[in-house]
Amino acid sequence: MVDGFKVKGKTPLNGTIKVSGAKNAALPIIIATLVAKGEYILRNVPNLRDIRVLMKLLEDLGMETEKLDETTYRIVNNGFKRNEASYEIVKQMRASFLVMGPMIANLDEAVVSLPGGCAIGSRPVDLHLKGFELLGAEITRVHGYIHAKADKLKGAEIPLGFPSVGATQNIMMAAVKAPGKTVISNAAREPEIVDLGNFLNKMGAKITGLGTPNIEIEGVEELHAVEYSIMPDRIEAGTYVIASLITEGELKIENANLDDLGVFKTELEAMGVKFEKEGNILTVIGDLKKLKPAKIKTLPHPGFPTDMQPQMMLLQALVNGGSSMEETVFENRFMHVPEFNRMGTDIIIKHGIAMINGGLSLTGAEVMASDLRAGAALVLAGLVADGETIINRVYHIDRGYDKLEQKLNAVGADIQRIKLDI
Repeated sequence: MVDGFKVKGKTPLNGTIKVSGAKNAALPIIIATLVAKGEYILRNVPNLRDIRVLMKLLEDLGMETEKLDETTYRIVNNGFKRNEASYEIVKQMRASFLVMGPMIANLDEAVVSLPGGCAIGSRPVDLHLKGFELLGAEITRVHGYIHAKADKLKGAEIPLGFPSVGATQNIMMAAVKAPGKTVISNAAREPEIVDLGNFLNKMGAKITGLGTPNIEIEGVEELHAVEYSIMPDRIEAGTYVIASLITEGELKIENANLDDLGVFKTELEAMGVKFEKEGNILTVIGDLKKLKPAKIKTLPHPGFPTDMQPQMMLLQALVNGGSSMEETVFENRFMHVPEFNRMGTDIIIKHGIAMINGGLSLTGAEVMASDLRAGAALVLAGLVADGETIINRVYHIDRGYDKLEQKLNAVGADIQRIKLDI
């Protein structure tokens, strides 16, 4: 038996919905507590399965962790008790591989299992390993584990063939203590990279160029533990923006940072959407019947975020006219298209581009979440479909959204968590 959602459609959303801390910022920042000893207090941490898995991994490596309240954790780093991150934990979550950077920074030898994660395409760790080698680590692969010997790290020029978020984060954490200057060129520019850099800088690191393609790191001998608050989740905020538009209610979004929404916001404005911000409350204004179709292409930040692709495709499918969505980041990230089509959309994939015949009405159906963001998009589809939608495998959704069904129910949705046989 696994958890599923039963969603009753055609319920307008009204009220205020709050954005939690960013999963994709919280995970690397939690891991960065491995870089230096001391007692850390992390605030605005989302209440997610991935966070709980990561805390188990930190404890396995010798850290003390304590949940102080719903969104606050205390982490005490008294040093590593072991130098191996086991497959049993790392397989549950891809971000676990980021422990390699802090381990290389602190230990003469480190062993980390190759990771798991969402099945949305190949995400090799070769860029991470090349960066570690350029810093001076000796890397070997043995029986599904990466072994690193790293007793003489030093700053280096590290060009990335692709602006990988994970590789940028891992190399940053490995390099902060390496003597000399490290330059990561073609670095990832996501706001979550900036948040990690700000956290490390608060610890005493010397990192410049955050948010640009060239990040410079001057190695320092000592860093210290700090208190820090995680940034709001821009992908969760974007998901609620789409929810507001498609349900045509009056939804207000608390803790949404417009700057972090970037090209996603720009594309919506081109379709005819307007945004109003008052304090930390965002209001989205747009008539679904009057919005224009759009041709969108996912790209690394500051381009259109791949993590908003399924949700945006749903909006495109509901807007009159022909739209398209080209996915350039993850090759398998169209697995939600057959599920959308089961609910009444008309989407055809040709050569990596989804051609969307928009303006059709949706009907409830039994569908399956293939990954985190596809799952969220199916929940949104259920909100506007006639009848009842059953969503299988919602554990994907639980990995990245803090109490999604509870938050949506509080503003008018009708979503029940149920048990399903698979």
